[in-house]
Amino acid sequence: MNTSTSQSGVKKVAPRLRAQKVAPNPQLFEDTSMQHSTYGYPPAGMEYGHSNHVYDQGYESSQVGPYASARNPNDPTPYLGQQLLSDPMASMAMQYGQTLAGHGTEMIHKNIEKYVSTSRLKYYFAVDTTYVGKKLGLLLFPFARTDWSMQFNPEEPVAPRYDSNAPDLYIPVMSFVTYILLAGIVLGTQNRFSPEQLGITASTALVWTAIEILVLLLSLYIMNISTTLKALDLLSYSGYKYVGMIVILAASFVFESTGYYIALAWTSLSIAFFLVRTLRVVLMAQTESEFAHGNKRRLYMLLVIAFTQPLMMWWLTRRIVV
Repeated sequence: MNTSTSQSGVKKVAPRLRAQKVAPNPQLFEDTSMQHSTYGYPPAGMEYGHSNHVYDQGYESSQVGPYASARNPNDPTPYLGQQLLSDPMASMAMQYGQTLAGHGTEMIHKNIEKYVSTSRLKYYFAVDTTYVGKKLGLLLFPFARTDWSMQFNPEEPVAPRYDSNAPDLYIPVMSFVTYILLAGIVLGTQNRFSPEQLGITASTALVWTAIEILVLLLSLYIMNISTTLKALDLLSYSGYKYVGMIVILAASFVFESTGYYIALAWTSLSIAFFLVRTLRVVLMAQTESEFAHGNKRRLYMLLVIAFTQPLMMWWLTRRIVV
């Protein structure tokens, strides 16, 4: 080492030669901060919200953040959905399925047309809000009604929305559903509710309705009564009792047994009066001066239909309320 002595006697160390260079520290890890990760990590210094740089590099990301997925749009590999759509076997399977669905729908329509005409069925649901309001009032308060005749059109039947005396199936269907729901509420207040009880209530009502319609059709056939009443007409008139049953359950829910019997008496009288006046126009013959040409049998049939409904109303509601 070169040393020199100053005037003060202190030794000074001579500087190292400039030719010697200090070796840089070895780099243990590769710097990947400026590269885009295939796992969707943004480069160092890039905010998560600024993903335009990723698009500039030819990548597109479906998400932002550490779990984002990146895909190169120039990759010729198609998506799985594209592979299925481009597969000829898949296309043939889809066409075969569509053909089967079309044949199944056609067969269902044909089978339905054998028993029930869809055009005739649409007639019973051709209602509006005005008709529903008038019909409900007529079912509960029929005593002030004077005109019970039905409109007649030789070209096509008059839709119920144009004639409040015409039968419909909208009110019976909706009142049946409401009756089942209200029965569930009443059973719940009595701590007797269960899905099985609700199913029993619905199935019991449906079975008794089917038995009633079959008995009426058989009676008309045995008694040789010719009438324009069809099975759907009888189903409509039989289904109107559910409106009264809703009133009965609601009255029993609010006023208990007293309300039940008062509502039962009023709705029974209303539905019987309504059916007598309505079916008298359809079921009875034109000559009403005497009980000739089977008019006596028609009258008996009319009374049976009218006064069976209150009995059915009591039978279907007593097991729910009591």
